[in-house]
Amino acid sequence: MKEILKYRTPDGHEPFGDWFETLDWVSQARVDAYIVRASLGSSRKNIRVVGAGVCEIKIDYGPGYRVYFSSLQGGVILLLLGGDKSTQARDIRKAIEYWRVYREKNDQL
Repeated sequence: MKEILKYRTPDGHEPFGDWFETLDWVSQARVDAYIVRASLGSSRKNIRVVGAGVCEIKIDYGPGYRVYFSSLQGGVILLLLGGDKSTQARDIRKAIEYWRVYREKNDQL
């Protein structure tokens, strides 16, 4: 299983964690299960590249939850943001921006 980290903004916020905490416990469990499967590499069918090194996990539950992440060296997964189908376009733009800021700060390519 790959290590899973959460992105922190320069001011200390965790966008993924902030979103995750708004979900009910059943939705949290479903989202978490998809993330674990992605970290194990066992489920690629619901994962797609959305651009600039950011990937999206599509979760077929509720309003169509989405989890945005990038891969770091050593097989680490960096969770950037979560959302649903209704906020997908905006969330993709934010996730790409978070990834850009992370790379600049950490010299990750």
